Amino acid sequence: MAEKELKKQDKKGAGGASYSAKDIQVLEGLEPVRKRPGMYIGSTGVEGLHHLIWEVFDNCLDEAMGGHAHNIEVALLADNKVRVSDDGRGIPTDIHSKTKKSALETATTVLHAGGKFEQGAYKVSGGLHGVGLSVVNALSTWMRAEVYRKPDIFAQEYKIGKPLGPVKKVGTTKKTGTTITFQPDPAIFPDTTFDLTSILNHIRQQAYLTPGVRITVTDARTPLVVVDKDGSLPAGRQEKQEVPFDYTFYFKGGIMSYVDFLNHGEEVKNKNIFYVGKEQSDMFVEVSLQYIEELTSRELSFANNIHTVEGGMHLTGFRSALTRILNDYARKNGFLKEKEDNLSGEDVREGLTVIISVKLRDPQFEGQTKAKLGTTEARNAVETVMNVEFADWLERNPNDARAILDKVILASKARLAAKAARDTVLRKGALDGMTLPGKLADCSSRDASESELFIVEGDSAGGSSKQARNRHTQAILPLRGKILNVEKARLDKMLASQEIRNLIIAMGTAIAEEFDLAKLRYHKIVIMTDADVDGAHIRTLLLTLFYRYFPQVIAGGHLYIAQPPLYKVQKGTKIFYAYNDIEKDKVLDEFRKTAGAAEKVKVKSNKQKAGNEEWEVTALNGRDMATDDEFSSTEVTEDADAKIAGVSLQRYKGLGEMNPDQLWETTLNPENRILLQVNVKDAQSADKVFDILMGSDVMPRKKFIQTHAKSVQNLDI
Repeated sequence: MAEKELKKQDKKGAGGASYSAKDIQVLEGLEPVRKRPGMYIGSTGVEGLHHLIWEVFDNCLDEAMGGHAHNIEVALLADNKVRVSDDGRGIPTDIHSKTKKSALETATTVLHAGGKFEQGAYKVSGGLHGVGLSVVNALSTWMRAEVYRKPDIFAQEYKIGKPLGPVKKVGTTKKTGTTITFQPDPAIFPDTTFDLTSILNHIRQQAYLTPGVRITVTDARTPLVVVDKDGSLPAGRQEKQEVPFDYTFYFKGGIMSYVDFLNHGEEVKNKNIFYVGKEQSDMFVEVSLQYIEELTSRELSFANNIHTVEGGMHLTGFRSALTRILNDYARKNGFLKEKEDNLSGEDVREGLTVIISVKLRDPQFEGQTKAKLGTTEARNAVETVMNVEFADWLERNPNDARAILDKVILASKARLAAKAARDTVLRKGALDGMTLPGKLADCSSRDASESELFIVEGDSAGGSSKQARNRHTQAILPLRGKILNVEKARLDKMLASQEIRNLIIAMGTAIAEEFDLAKLRYHKIVIMTDADVDGAHIRTLLLTLFYRYFPQVIAGGHLYIAQPPLYKVQKGTKIFYAYNDIEKDKVLDEFRKTAGAAEKVKVKSNKQKAGNEEWEVTALNGRDMATDDEFSSTEVTEDADAKIAGVSLQRYKGLGEMNPDQLWETTLNPENRILLQVNVKDAQSADKVFDILMGSDVMPRKKFIQTHAKSVQNLDI
């Protein structure tokens, strides 16, 4: 009996459900890609969409790195199509021995088929090792491949990864190369609009890493209309001429030019940029570095032109060599006295901009995203090259060497001073809840996952917020005035600021080497400032603080910006809050529709002068809004049609003006509020913006303001 029951269970499977060979799904061809696109391109969001371009582009770049291609073009076309072409050897079109199909069709329709698996085809390569083109084909509604192998042109078209016909000879040519045109499938990607800025940034980087290769980006989606300065048509033209936007990248200097680009506008220490490019242990090692007057470092590492965001063995080898070489030079030349401690890795990297690029056969990456290089030989190769070449460069450039040593020794002294200050602030017991800042109105919950810290501007807003909050989960920390601009200050000076110390202690994470994200007392830290210029400035100062000293808080998704409403629109007992001008206009339009023509208000106005500007102060129902109590905080729209009988429009200038119940309803209540989560998609661009807006050099900031001043709307003065 028991044996029969066992056989029954074996047929049905555990739990009694039928489970047999027919339940094992076999996905053929490119079906696995469409079933699980995230496994091949990371995601189906914006980054995954752009990854399609990188996959095709990487094939072109591999041809260039092998010395077979010198020109690459990426063109954004109408209907979200993309064309990527090169002048390399062209994908082979003869019959493949295993698939019995054209090699072109094999490369575009079979996973893990490509020249990068064959050791003789490519010495070094990036991309997904042969799966790239077939993955792009699978995730496109339409794709066309054209191969130029003189004297013939071959072509094949595909629909959702499947050929529409055989590879055909479609013409003759005198050139060689490959052109791939594809259209992403909107059934896979929610948004199929390509971002030109992201594409330019990526391709600029690749152009620096592949010196001597000309890369052109063309945006033909929104053509430029060419006219003369006065707006008229050029002489001899009967109609407007539309031309696409073209961008060309060509850098002979390679990564040396890249360092110069990154440090543009900065105060440099070593005027001569260090560069070495050398074969070592069957790989090509390139390093270029320069020091600037900064407190942070920029270290970009690449393996076969793939940006290894998390570093890896090549970066480890560089760091250990740099620390050892500078310590040896400092001791040998009297920069460090006998009793003084060695420079630390943190010291020698302060203000450093460095590019490390290695090109090697069969690189071993950690993780599917290739964010970290795991090839151990890369560490030894980079160390060996640096030990010889950088040490020799310091001897040949004594002025640059002195400037670098002065910089890193000052960093060492500042580190020791900061450690003493940090130990004072973060003394034992300072974070256990017993010595929390007096201004902090803490929440009663000790569960960080439900706790929220609101950083508010001033005691007035702090008072309203404390009355409005949910005491169980929401804590309020008022800040007095504007905090220190940490972009211009070292850690020891920063920790002398009482407001910053209060914030650090309230968060509970400590700072610098002692930082521990697991000790964060609130999983939502919300910056809540007034909707005016001062509020924006305070918000920028706080964002600078978090970006420079608490990047893990941002990366963990714990930092938010509150969005208090700008307007309160009321008619009788009906109250609406508008968070921007568009919402305000919608609310007023609704009131306007319900208000008859007889209810329209007679508007009177008087003009007042403030300096050279003329402002119009408008009255509703004969009441002067500049003096009447109900409208004392009001900014009136210029549209006379918006003045509707019985409707009051209040423009909030600050959080302190809001009653506690209004503040709760609009800004603190999780059911109604709007919070913007802070993240950094492009750390390099963000770093540059923070340098411009908050750095010590005034001229880049002045130029930034002059450039963008006209695009600012509704500026509060």
